[in-house]
Amino acid sequence: MINTSLEHCVSFINSQTVSSARGASDISLRRAVTISRQTGCGAVQVAEVLANYLQKHLPPRPGVSWTVFDRNLMEKVLEDHFLPANLAHILAEDHVSEFEDALAEIFNMRPNTRTIVKQTAETMLQLANCGNVILIGRAGNIITGRLPQVLHVRLVASLEDRIERICRADNKSPAAARAFCIREEAARSRYVKTYFKADINDPLQYHLVINTSRIGCENAGRLIGDAVLRMKV
Repeated sequence: MINTSLEHCVSFINSQTVSSARGASDISLRRAVTISRQTGCGAVQVAEVLANYLQKHLPPRPGVSWTVFDRNLMEKVLEDHFLPANLAHILAEDHVSEFEDALAEIFNMRPNTRTIVKQTAETMLQLANCGNVILIGRAGNIITGRLPQVLHVRLVASLEDRIERICRADNKSPAAARAFCIREEAARSRYVKTYFKADINDPLQYHLVINTSRIGCENAGRLIGDAVLRMKV
């Protein structure tokens, strides 16, 4: 179940950032995208195509580039909240047991996981409100759900295609790739359910649900880009 302090924090920051966004004259320049994805569906490739497409068709302010935040989001969270680099593994999209959290707090090893999730939400909201960012994973669509300038996308693909992509990218056997897909999917679903009380597979959480097995990563990136260009905010 979602932590009350996390819920209050996200609601408060959302209300502040929405008010700020609506009053800003450059809101059209501060659009952002969140991407939720099944494991191995090519999300990073889609995001890179999208960033290049938007850089060409919706250029941000001078000196600013469209930026993809995936694993580098962890580094941003650690930096923003003055956390040690060895906490990066805690920021993975999974649920840490209450027992592990209790031990960590008792021995003052690190903040508890709900605090880290809250800090991740704060950083994601700040990035989305600045605009020109593509945020992959970590319930970005829920965290930024009240920001009118953010487009939310879910990427899916057939299990066979996802296994093949993981085999190529990570040099895994088909059996290992299948096990990895199943394990990661369960972890991401658990993360969203535990900390945000939501179903990651609910299509109503997104503006677009795209099957990369059907249309490919290149076309998916351009399709999302066209949707961003047509957003009414």
